[in-house]
Amino acid sequence: MPLVLATDDTGGPEIFASVQGEGPSAGMPCTFLRLSRCNLACVWCDTAYTWHFEGDDRPHRDGVEFERKANQLTLDEEEVAARITALGQTRLVLTGGEPLLQAPALARLLELLPDVRVEIETNGTTKAPARLDIRIDQFNVSPKLAHSGNPPELALLPERLDAYATDPRAWFKFVIAEPADVEEVLALRERYRFRPGHVFLMPEGTDSETLRTREKWLAPLCVEHGFRMSDRLHIHLFGDTRGT
Repeated sequence: MPLVLATDDTGGPEIFASVQGEGPSAGMPCTFLRLSRCNLACVWCDTAYTWHFEGDDRPHRDGVEFERKANQLTLDEEEVAARITALGQTRLVLTGGEPLLQAPALARLLELLPDVRVEIETNGTTKAPARLDIRIDQFNVSPKLAHSGNPPELALLPERLDAYATDPRAWFKFVIAEPADVEEVLALRERYRFRPGHVFLMPEGTDSETLRTREKWLAPLCVEHGFRMSDRLHIHLFGDTRGT
């Protein structure tokens, strides 16, 4: 089965070169490949066009339903590999949606890109099979807290979080909307014993003003509890736009 990709504003595949905006690789030049479909539904998701299609009754705060045909397309792995190679970057970020829903096709894609360093952005509910796992250099795991609207029995799977917590390739990034959200992260850290220095707190927001306002109270909480703080560099540079 070919890869199912999200579309950019032109209707083409969302494959683009930019700088990583979040987490441990922030500021690094990368190629991004955005895939479609997700097994979770965050009410504040800023890429709802990858999953909130017409007929999907999962809630989203914007209330917008996207036409699947206009926001989703399929390409074979050879075409995607050629587009990635043409952008000339040595680092590839697989994002979504939830990329690991398309693990077999991703494994075939990465076999065509042996010299590219790969990081994958995942919600932490799924597992990379061996054929794919061996080609992943970095997992950016973003478990979803209660304010995402996802029930914990779907979003916080002990078996998967235990596995990621013991994987030195895994970094954790928690989206924080209110100071009380940090208490949930503290409980998860105690339960799963995340590696020191591998946990980021990132403010929820899709505009610079909201991010800066929340960072003012988030930074002291990071200092107090020993977490790292992640900004959203791409929002400050480009706004909440596709292909950036």
